[in-house]
Amino acid sequence: MLSKRVKYAIKTLLFLYENGDGKPISAKIISENEKIPYKFLENILRELRQNKILKSVRGAEGGYKFLKDPNEITVAEIIRIVDGPIALIPCVSFYFYEKCEDCTDEISCKIRKLFVQLRNEMLPILNKSITDLEKL
Repeated sequence: MLSKRVKYAIKTLLFLYENGDGKPISAKIISENEKIPYKFLENILRELRQNKILKSVRGAEGGYKFLKDPNEITVAEIIRIVDGPIALIPCVSFYFYEKCEDCTDEISCKIRKLFVQLRNEMLPILNKSITDLEKL
């Protein structure tokens, strides 16, 4: 299930893309327009800034704007930054792999094979940039 944090992060990035024109937008404006609780949004913005997706600009005309080209920011990247692994079980994760405790043989494990297939079919869709969401 997609967490609220991920959903809000994607909504925030789409709002900045659609309304920023390269100018910073304050967290207050994003919060009000996207109906995201302000304190919740502050934490998401901090995380996106720490991961070099956004940068913050101080001052009266300050706020947040893209540090990274929005055409290069994928939905998968945002999910991984905010929530961690995309894979539904750890033994099929690219970036957060962990061996299953109860698995004796990953190669013949039918559950793993199913979830590898699911991950492989899901990733091309999640690897679309946030700007591609405009076209949906």
